[in-house]
Amino acid sequence: MGILPIIDAATSELNDIFKDLHAHPEIGFTEVRTARIVADKLRTLGVDEVHTGIAKTGVVAIIKGKGDGPRRIGVRADMDALPIFEETNLAYASKTPGVMHACGHDAHTTMLLGAAAHLVQTRNFNGTAVLIFQPAEEGLGGARDMLKDRLLDRFPCDELYGMHNYPNGTPGKVEICKGTALAGAAFFDIKIQGRGSHAAMPETSRDPVLIAAALVGQLQSIVSRNVPPLETCVLSVTQIHSGTAYNIVPDTAELAGTIRYFKDDVYDTAASRMSELCVGMAKAYGVEIDLALQNVFDVLINDDALSDAYLEAAADIVGAENTSDQGEPTTGSEDFADMLKVVPGAYCGIGHGGTVPLHNPGFVIDMDMLPIGASIMARIVERRMPLSA
Repeated sequence: MGILPIIDAATSELNDIFKDLHAHPEIGFTEVRTARIVADKLRTLGVDEVHTGIAKTGVVAIIKGKGDGPRRIGVRADMDALPIFEETNLAYASKTPGVMHACGHDAHTTMLLGAAAHLVQTRNFNGTAVLIFQPAEEGLGGARDMLKDRLLDRFPCDELYGMHNYPNGTPGKVEICKGTALAGAAFFDIKIQGRGSHAAMPETSRDPVLIAAALVGQLQSIVSRNVPPLETCVLSVTQIHSGTAYNIVPDTAELAGTIRYFKDDVYDTAASRMSELCVGMAKAYGVEIDLALQNVFDVLINDDALSDAYLEAAADIVGAENTSDQGEPTTGSEDFADMLKVVPGAYCGIGHGGTVPLHNPGFVIDMDMLPIGASIMARIVERRMPLSA
């Protein structure tokens, strides 16, 4: 079958939409411009309903098929960017200093708009397509906020599908990890309240820098000495902040980082040990240590049967030889997991010609991926609600 003809004909327009979104990135829950462009384009295409303002900046489109069957299939794309200074030197590089689409959500949004164009013009399905444009995927809880805003009560779905680009240099390769696919994640913040002094008289201080350094080392023992070797857990301290001058022992130090896990009991073990270490270190050094843990992503679990269905839809576009159900779990996280806890579905990766990693200031999307991804998104709707059913 290959790329769907309507989407193929719209490739130039899709490229223009993508470049515009890339040049004007917006951080989570501030995607006002992006949401307006999405909603305006959906109305121009002639979708049956456009709903805006869901979890502040989320957008949902409803497209009814030729058949009025009761089934409803949802497809989701994320819209937000990252706080990164772009270093690609692209002609359409970010015009907003310090903000960049370094994860490709601009491409995901564009692909779902492409799918909408096909579905509106053909309506070759028996039921209703629910297209979800989600804000704030990058650790800000966009999926959870959409759910709190009654997303799936207002727009119920029987199945949900998501997609993410992968800059692996293998254009058009579609891969799924069945079952447990992406890690759950928590973020942590630790504040050490010590006592400052002149740096020449450290004996009068309760040095929070020394304590922070010791605590970083202790935190690394949690996984190696508490989590079974055949389980997976990652604990990373990613920030240390303290001090203002060469000759001052500061009052405070702050640490921050993340825990990634595939099983809730493993996370519970890591969180419990972290709390115990903070309490113990505070007592040992005579300071106050405050730990704040926030769970931000659930474990993403792909439904086996719906994973097969997604790959069959992808095979219609890229060929069966370019699909695989042998993807391996990754310790990256994705808040589409929160939606999959409510409605069964699947999440696939689509390769493209880029090779710079995600979340890198030099990340570049291979635009040849856009009509491929859009076609797969449209095709899963048609396959899961066939007119002949």
